[in-house]
Amino acid sequence: MATKVFARANTALITGGASGVGYAVAHLCLKHGMKVAIVDNNAANLAKAKTELKSADVETYSVDVSKLEQWTELKSKVDKQLGGRIDLLMLNAGVSGKADWGDAAYFRTVLDTNLYGVINGLTTFVPVMQAQSQDKPSAIVITGSKQGITNPPGNPAYNASKAAVKTLAEHLSYDLRDTPTSVHLLVPGWTYTGLTRAAGANEKPAGAWWPSQVAEFLYEKMAKGSFYAICPDNDVDEKTDKKRMMWAQGDIVFDRQPCSRWRSEYKEENAKWMKENEF
Repeated sequence: MATKVFARANTALITGGASGVGYAVAHLCLKHGMKVAIVDNNAANLAKAKTELKSADVETYSVDVSKLEQWTELKSKVDKQLGGRIDLLMLNAGVSGKADWGDAAYFRTVLDTNLYGVINGLTTFVPVMQAQSQDKPSAIVITGSKQGITNPPGNPAYNASKAAVKTLAEHLSYDLRDTPTSVHLLVPGWTYTGLTRAAGANEKPAGAWWPSQVAEFLYEKMAKGSFYAICPDNDVDEKTDKKRMMWAQGDIVFDRQPCSRWRSEYKEENAKWMKENEF
C-alpha cells in the first residue's frame, strides 16, 4: 500500500510546497509524523509556511526548480539536515500565464518550471531513492493537469508542459514497476490556489475544491494503489471528466480536427455524445 510512506520519521520533499496543494500535502505529512522539506521560490510564502506550521520537523528551502544547479545544492542540504533519505518526493511546483505565439519568453518560462522543474527533480532524486535502503516503500507524486489531457485552447505552453509531465510520470511508473517506489500522477480539478487568485478570484468559487480536499483525494487514491489521481471538483464529477478525456482521444481515433470539443462544427455531435455515453 503506497500510503505506508506516510509514516512517523519518514521524510517528504515537496516542491511548490509553501502554498496551495503542496502546502496541503505538507500538512498531511505532518499529521502522520513525517519530516517535511518544503521547497519553493516564493520567499514570503516560505516564511509564512514556516511560521504557520510551527514544527521542528519542517525545513524550508528557497529553490528555483528550473535551475539544475539549485537542485544539486538542495540535495546537499537535504543530505546534511534530513539524513538524505527521501520517502515521498512530490514534484508539484508550477506556473501558468497566457501570451500569444510571438512571445518566446512565455513558452520558456512555463516549460522551464513546469517541465524542467520536474525533470530536474527526477534526475536529482530518483537515483537517490533507488540507492537508499529498499526495505520499505517510497513514493513519487507528480502534479499534472486536466489541461494536459483534454488540451483546451488558450494556454498552449501550460497544456504542453502538463502533457509532457503526464508522459514522464507514466514512463517512470513503468520503469520502477518492480521496485518499492510507487509513482502517482496527481491531476487536481478546479482548486482554489494562488494560481486561482492570480486569475482574479479573491474568494474561493463555489465550484472549486480546497487544496486540503485534493490532498485527501490523493491519499485515498494512493491507498488503492492507483497511478492516476484525477480529482473531481464541485462543478465537474468523475463521470464528466472521463467523458471529456474519451472525447479528446477520439480526435485521433476518428480523425477529427484537434480540440474538436471547442469547435462549432462539432458542437452538436459532442453534446449528443456527452449525453448518451456513460463510463
